[in-house]
Amino acid sequence: MTPLKTTLLATAAAVTFASPALAQSACTQVTMSDVGWTDITATTSLTRQILEALGYDVDVDVIGVPVTFASLESGDIDVFLGNWMPSQQSAIGPYLDSGAIETLAANLEGTKYNLVVPNYLAEQGLKTYADLADFADELNNTIYGIEPGNEANEYLIGLTQPGGELEGWNVVQSSEQGMLAQVARFYPREEPVVFLGWAPHPMNASFDLTYLEGGEDFFGGEGVVNTVTRKGFAAECPNVATFLTQQKFTLPMENEMMGLILNDGMTPDDAVKSWVQDNPGAIDTWLTDVTTVDGADGLPVVKKALGL
Repeated sequence: MTPLKTTLLATAAAVTFASPALAQSACTQVTMSDVGWTDITATTSLTRQILEALGYDVDVDVIGVPVTFASLESGDIDVFLGNWMPSQQSAIGPYLDSGAIETLAANLEGTKYNLVVPNYLAEQGLKTYADLADFADELNNTIYGIEPGNEANEYLIGLTQPGGELEGWNVVQSSEQGMLAQVARFYPREEPVVFLGWAPHPMNASFDLTYLEGGEDFFGGEGVVNTVTRKGFAAECPNVATFLTQQKFTLPMENEMMGLILNDGMTPDDAVKSWVQDNPGAIDTWLTDVTTVDGADGLPVVKKALGL
């Protein structure tokens, strides 16, 4: 074998063995979407802080759900932690079918999402969508929703159209905070109000609520929240994908983190960091076999960064 051929073979072998590391080291930036819901803001904040501790540059864009899915398709967003299913099925379905968006893992199970009323209304007989007609005058034919463009709002607006189950009703669109501020004004005086509710969320502790029966074709029963990514992200960033696949939240965890934000006035970054400091073992399984960008064991680095 000639010296030149030997050198070329050695070089090729070196590139072959080095390519996984090179591919991984090339992935140093992650862009995430935060749709402005407190639960997703909290989980995204915690995820960002962990990734930054591992050495990644992380950008978080605050955009709505429809723009999030379009941005995942275009490659402008890498990761979204807030794919609530089945309520987002119609919105995300075409992207999943085309392969433009990939489901990485379920990060939360046992969620609830539907119209809710205070228990004092349920005790008067308002327990289903069909019952709403009997309370139309008291409720001023008004349902309080969240941000414009949200798929749940759009579903409810569809029901208010001629021939719909809620024909003649009005869906007030504002934001999570605006909606709950309105509810907080009605609740102490036990005034009628119907609005979008979900769990996890501290609203379930702040108010005694009944989830209405109905809307199963959109809201389903208990649901899940999925972590989704743009096409090819897991292959390009396997270390991040390992972390995100192993990342599992719980209803109590998210309720407590959101409570620190909404009830105690903490910033999302401080709230999730405080929660982890009180529950230091919660992230251990998330970081199994996960490394820093430089290849070091990720868990001790992250724990040090979070003050654990």
